[in-house]
Amino acid sequence: MVLLKGFVKPEDQIEMVRMCRQLGKGPGGFYRPRLKNGAKLNLWMMSLGKNWDPMARSYGPTHPFDRAQAPTIPDAFKMIAQTANFTASEFPQINPDICIVNYYTNSGKLGLHQDKDESESSLTKVLPFISISIGDIVEFLFGDTRDKDQATKINLESSDVLILGGKSRLLFHGISHVKTNTAPSWLKEEAGIRPGRINLTFRQY
Repeated sequence: MVLLKGFVKPEDQIEMVRMCRQLGKGPGGFYRPRLKNGAKLNLWMMSLGKNWDPMARSYGPTHPFDRAQAPTIPDAFKMIAQTANFTASEFPQINPDICIVNYYTNSGKLGLHQDKDESESSLTKVLPFISISIGDIVEFLFGDTRDKDQATKINLESSDVLILGGKSRLLFHGISHVKTNTAPSWLKEEAGIRPGRINLTFRQY
């Protein structure tokens, strides 16, 4: 598990916000997903490359509710993720064909969970996933179990990149809360980012 503090350049953060906004308004854009029990997640989600269906816990080519094709991952997004992957040289390189974009409002959160819906080959090789934070600071939880009281807590700030692979690939992880009004002022001014946090997670199916 590697945390690259301040990794994403300001100009790249601005462009990512603008591109996420543009893609999020189009077909296959942001929506409020439901779990199998019918509960809605406390975030807005968009899948790029392949669509992730949280009810079926599987990947497919189209959105579950409007059948729209998953938008293509922008090359600029891939380049940032792969550069971070290369910087954390202890992990194997991936060719990301999935990017899940989650937008957390001020009240957004995500319970402890494991990311294990990728292919058997990807999971067997314990290929890393690469998580980029933009916007407000969030408290990130991780641990060996789903018990949030036992979890380790760290702050993820705008520009941070977190990479989980190898033995940490199946750690339970989640977001306890968003720390409001903590995004860089220039990001609000230049990109017009709304209060909250954007998280982009790259993986290889």
